[in-house]
Amino acid sequence: MASLSVGVACVLLVLCMVVPSLAAVYTVGDTSGWTTGIDYSTWTQGKTFKVGDTLVFKYPTFHTVDEVSSSDYSTCTVGNAIRSDNSGSTTVTLKAAGTHYFICGVVGHCGNGMKLAVKVVSSSSTTATTTTTTTTNPDFSYSSSNRSSFAAYFITWVALIVILVINVSLWQKF
Repeated sequence: MASLSVGVACVLLVLCMVVPSLAAVYTVGDTSGWTTGIDYSTWTQGKTFKVGDTLVFKYPTFHTVDEVSSSDYSTCTVGNAIRSDNSGSTTVTLKAAGTHYFICGVVGHCGNGMKLAVKVVSSSSTTATTTTTTTTNPDFSYSSSNRSSFAAYFITWVALIVILVINVSLWQKF
């Protein structure tokens, strides 16, 4: 009986290690957040964004997160946003492969570098795409939330470790 419990705990532990690897959560600009004066093209280097990954934009509410077309991104044209949010904490789930473009809709901010182009590959891809094909696809969701999946993963890990320790101690009694 105890070995069955240990086996179940081990399977749960492995599942908890696999599930977080299926989708990544990226805080745009890391600790600097979504603001002027950051080189977001440098920030994206070395990252492979996949369908299902999440971008978290953290910023003061006088900024915006606008998803725009490729041409509006290139020219920093504001007012034509496909989607826009100014809540201060915007979560974008990347639901389609292609390049997604984001700018701050405040006049002058995009021109000062507050713009982000994210190349998204299908979740089965393992390397970043270098194609220049772009899509303007509103196939993602905005959510004004600052919830972090880190807390959920941490609690899950702690719970599984406790279960494992209890099961191992019970197993040693037999």
